[in-house]
Amino acid sequence: MKILMLGWELPPHNSGGLGVACYYLCKALSSKGVDINFILPYSAEHNIEFMNINGVSSVSPQEFFNGNSVYDFSKYVLGGNISGVNVHGGDIWNQAQIYEDAVAEVSESMEFDIIHAHDWFTFRAALRAKQGTNKPLILHVHSIEPDRSGGGYGNPFVREIESTAMLLADKTIAVSQHTKDTIISEYGIPEDKIEVVHNSIDPESITPLDDNNVYRYLETLKAQGYKVISNVGRLTIQKGLYNLLRAAKLVIEREPRTIFMLVGSGDQERELLEQAAELGISRNVIFTGFQRGKNWRDAYSVSDLFVMPSVSEPFGLVALEAIGYGTPALVSKQSGVAEVIKSCLKVDFWDVDELANQITSLVRSDALRDELHKNSLSEYNQLSWSTTADSLINLYNRHRRVYV
Repeated sequence: MKILMLGWELPPHNSGGLGVACYYLCKALSSKGVDINFILPYSAEHNIEFMNINGVSSVSPQEFFNGNSVYDFSKYVLGGNISGVNVHGGDIWNQAQIYEDAVAEVSESMEFDIIHAHDWFTFRAALRAKQGTNKPLILHVHSIEPDRSGGGYGNPFVREIESTAMLLADKTIAVSQHTKDTIISEYGIPEDKIEVVHNSIDPESITPLDDNNVYRYLETLKAQGYKVISNVGRLTIQKGLYNLLRAAKLVIEREPRTIFMLVGSGDQERELLEQAAELGISRNVIFTGFQRGKNWRDAYSVSDLFVMPSVSEPFGLVALEAIGYGTPALVSKQSGVAEVIKSCLKVDFWDVDELANQITSLVRSDALRDELHKNSLSEYNQLSWSTTADSLINLYNRHRRVYV
């Protein structure tokens, strides 16, 4: 089985969770004998041996992302403005066109059975490859424009790409039932064209922690009775962090020895900094910026509770990562991960009072924290990317037979 895989990021050159999901998904597929040719819009060293990686332009990851995430394209909607995200002398829209043309060219010289494309940036390229080769096309949807715009309409150009591509594709994979339902309601895609295949995690992928946590200041505060509440992710409207800070104010009023730590970067960073100041809670809120490696792992492990209050979260891999590093999770009911982990706290993203109540309950009860993590870890240990890969291989085989 040979797969032409189209994606726009892989670690360590990634700005979000899509690259992480692609990496582990491809690793699991490769272990089952699937031959993958992964096409990226930039050129870089990845040190990945289980698949072939081809960068179809000379652009570096730094030039490609340039401080802006492809996730956040929806902010360039006013007046149809799709410039402003500078990529190698152009904008992200031009870079998508360069990628599309390059994929169309290279796909005609490659041998493969299936085209598998991840998220909107690759979809036009995928359609061109399908048109030129008459191979089956599977679209993998990790988020759609209404998710990224925090429940709003978002960018009409991206919406058109997503809806048209899903209508023309042979099958669309949604990473959760929540995402499938959103695709149907927003784009009117027939239900039988969409299959739910949950993201996952492999417990052995969790890097062992050491005793030297980099957040020594927080450890010192914890020794004095403080609790640490964390969020790890992009600081964007989709993630619901505005409501988290409003809830934080209520929690701090009840339990002043509570620290909130936001790990990540994004276009809403300045706004959130200003909001914390206006709410009078700056002393209790820490912004760490974007973190990788040990700093990223230690942020989970130093926390007493991980909170993901997303307005719309197609899956939410970070919640699984938190559990793996020893921290229970509180997630919005509008998230896909809530479908696979039952033993986590859940709240509607808009319910600030209930969000504050649940955080306060855990801050006040070590027993609740420990029991919550024990139960969620038991569910977590049943997950595997291998299961996800099996579902995809079955899907590949069904559609390959149609084209033989």
